Amino acid sequence: MRTIFILNGPNLNLLGQREPEIYGHTTLDEIRGWCEADAAELGLAVEFRQSNFEGEIIEAIHAARIKAAGIIINPAGYSFTSIAILDALKMFERPKIELHISNIHQREAIYHHSLVSKTATAVIAGLGAYGYRLALRAMAEMTR
Repeated sequence: MRTIFILNGPNLNLLGQREPEIYGHTTLDEIRGWCEADAAELGLAVEFRQSNFEGEIIEAIHAARIKAAGIIINPAGYSFTSIAILDALKMFERPKIELHISNIHQREAIYHHSLVSKTATAVIAGLGAYGYRLALRAMAEMTR
């Protein structure tokens, strides 16, 4: 069974509480539930992780090199600052989807330039929490 790593960066543990006018009211646990149900339907396994710590995200990317057919990553604030996460993702040679709940291009200029996009196979932004479900379906196709 193909395993997809779904990695979530800082502050995403507060989804549903943090700036709901931007990120909505859906919690990360609800997103995890959707992803697990969709993965079962698609014949996939998911490893769903969230960390507020850059090194833990890098360790997860390293683990994905061995275990995962693809990575869906919402690096959150690290999208715009972490060369270390970019470098780790460059070493993962299978499909990678960068995911953002908000449309980062409609937000303040600081959010317009994602380092992670330099290595992503595809980018999904602005579809809210539902973007995770679409990313998983896209990943199922990309990893056939």
